[in-house]
Amino acid sequence: MKSTKSSQSTAEAPSILLQPSDAEKLRWEMQPVQLAIARRAFELFEKRDREHGHHEEDWFRAESELLRPVSITTHESAERLSLHANVFGFAEDELMVSIEPKRIAILGQKEVVTTEAGTGKIEYIDWYPDQILRVIDLPIEIDPAGAVVELQAGMLKFELPKAAKQALEVAAAV
Repeated sequence: MKSTKSSQSTAEAPSILLQPSDAEKLRWEMQPVQLAIARRAFELFEKRDREHGHHEEDWFRAESELLRPVSITTHESAERLSLHANVFGFAEDELMVSIEPKRIAILGQKEVVTTEAGTGKIEYIDWYPDQILRVIDLPIEIDPAGAVVELQAGMLKFELPKAAKQALEVAAAV
């Protein structure tokens, strides 16, 4: 993923502009994560001796075991939708985002940290999941070409201009 550093005052954490990925490419990148969730949900199902009626519970538990939660806040104005996603702990090279007219996808994979200790490598173990996957259906249609995505202090900030027809409808309603 390409990124460019934007200038900020010294009081604020530096922000990094992220270039969105192609939506189709990101869907391919998401497949291993989705398959891992499905495998874990099936393991939970088998642990209960294949008792039916708990598939959603199994799926949500599998997601919670494998994915780090991503909290989202949104703000809508007459001409744009602003969205903030908490991705604390992830660097710009560990994140991929795609922007479509009615959907945003965020995929993150932390690199495993290893350290040398005496005779060999010791892998750093973080019990918190090392990946994120969040697909957000947008309440309005936006113009992906005008979108700006910025990573600053663990927060992904999306500035999404409304599609021309959405902006006209809002202006007419006011």
